[in-house]
Amino acid sequence: MDLGVPELLVILVIVIILFGPGRFGKILGELGAGLRSFKDNLSGEEKDDHKPPLPPTTPPNTPPTNNGN
Repeated sequence: MDLGVPELLVILVIVIILFGPGRFGKILGELGAGLRSFKDNLSGEEKDDHKPPLPPTTPPNTPPTNNGN
């Protein structure tokens, strides 16, 4: 069984008709995220989506201004 480009296009059109373009896009996005996660797990790399919080910034120490007193 050999699937060429015309056959894949017909299948794609049928799937879009069945699910609708909005839901089809959501399904493809979830499929891509799943494949990306699977690939990352196979390679052993972990992406840390939770970056450590930045340290609080404090204003620099400036001496009080002398108003001529």
